[in-house]
Amino acid sequence: GATHDKPLPVGKHPLQLYSLATPNGVKVTVMLEELLAAGVTGAEYDAWLIKIRDGDQFGSGFVEVNPNSKIPALMDHSVSPAIRVFESGNILLYLAEKFGQLLPNEPAKRTESLSWLFWQMGSAPYLGGGFGHFYAYAPTKMAYPIDRFTMETKRQLDVLDRQLADHSYIAADEYSIADIAIWAWYGQLVLGRLYDAAEFLDVTSYTHVMRWAKAIDDRPAVKRGRMVNRMSGAPQYQLHERHDASDFDTKTQDKIG
Repeated sequence: GATHDKPLPVGKHPLQLYSLATPNGVKVTVMLEELLAAGVTGAEYDAWLIKIRDGDQFGSGFVEVNPNSKIPALMDHSVSPAIRVFESGNILLYLAEKFGQLLPNEPAKRTESLSWLFWQMGSAPYLGGGFGHFYAYAPTKMAYPIDRFTMETKRQLDVLDRQLADHSYIAADEYSIADIAIWAWYGQLVLGRLYDAAEFLDVTSYTHVMRWAKAIDDRPAVKRGRMVNRMSGAPQYQLHERHDASDFDTKTQDKIG
């Protein structure tokens, strides 16, 4: 529940995102930028920064949007009453269905995409809460959990590598929310952006994952999405809050920090 009273700000756009540029947060900002790049004007959004180290996620306003106090959380004010959407995978699915984008209509292809979306939601906790925690963040380095979660992470990378050996994208050779969700975790992992673990995991041996990760990374909407709500890295790639497309040119930390 809430630990303190703190209403959430509301901007001018129909979609209000409350987030941080963790892998789960990046999923949603990439999705929104992809929708805007596709000409979906209804996907305009305000992205508000939630500082989880400061406990913003336990404020009363945030808990009203996500009772589980985890980023990202979304409010859709284009409908009345407004709809709250939480859990990153569900936000991707909600936006895909709302705008008819990035999720195939044909039943078999749609099901394949959703199977991989749910694969990511079930698998990434072993990568983040398991491998990432014990390898990078735990105050005491313990061999057993590091070995256990390393083996599981490499098994997951092998699953992806086999799938991508014969496919340009994760599901049905069509860029979809499955790619967005999986790339935010596993693409960034093999590109060396998570846990400083690329060499340790021998990521270059997963050649098909590497090819796919680089292709996704080159998408302009992905580059923009990675910047939103980011508080680390080079200042020119940090856009703490996003309220207009022009913010990418005028509001990054190198411009205002």
